[in-house]
This record gives sequence, C-alpha cells and structure tokens, in this order.
Amino acid sequence: MAITGHSVDVAGGGTITIYGETDNINYFLTTPLTADALAGASIQGVSVASSTRRQYPGDTSTISVASNTREVLVDPSRKSGNALPGRKFVLKERGGAGELRTFTLKGRMVDLHAHLVSDASKDVFLFSASGARYTINAIGGA
Repeated sequence: MAITGHSVDVAGGGTITIYGETDNINYFLTTPLTADALAGASIQGVSVASSTRRQYPGDTSTISVASNTREVLVDPSRKSGNALPGRKFVLKERGGAGELRTFTLKGRMVDLHAHLVSDASKDVFLFSASGARYTINAIGGA
C-alpha cells in the first residue's frame, strides 16, 4: 500500500486533497475515493531573464548575464524525504472497534468537515491539526 492523494470536489467549486492509504480513507466513507493518477516525469524548458551580478563579495563592478533557457525535471511523484503536503488530521471511530487513522489534508478544514458530514459511513471524531475535535455522525445516524 502507498500513501497517495485523493482529490475531492467540494461545494462552491473548490477541491481538497486527502493524502493517505486508499483503504484507510474508504473505511470511513460511503462513497469510495480513488487515488489520483500521476503523470509521468518530463523535462521542461524554463526561461531565465537577463540580469547583472557581482563576481565576488565586495566587487564594485557588475557583469551582465544573458537570458537563456534551462532544462528542469518535473516529476509529480517526487517527495522530499517522507514529508507529506498539507496539515495532519485524524479520524477516530466512535464506539465499536474504535479504529483510528491519520491523514494529511491540502485544502480547507471546513470543506473536509462538510464532505465527511455528507458521506461518513461511521460515527467518527475528526481531530484537526490544532487538536480541535468535531463529532460527525454516519449518514442516516442520529
């Protein structure tokens, strides 16, 4: 299993992205999410504007550097260490087995809350990165 992004369209035209294992997030939802497809790596050209600079610290004269094009590698699957984008949040099942899973969110917490209220398959607590706890009832629950 791999930690991947799962994009969710929210009311008002926005999008949130939940990062975690697909089976873990789908455990808490009635409508299963699918992992976002990542494009392959590519090499792209980037234009660099002309500029002036000094050759060494304390140099009083400047030299001109002509504009040029650089090639850069663009890879959507690139990660810096084990860092995940966004802010952490936790879903904990109320009662029963009491399953607890940690995810990260790129987007607004209010949009995540609204999505969970409309699609939760279980009674859960949602803990935000700041430690706030929200009580969310399963669809059709009290």
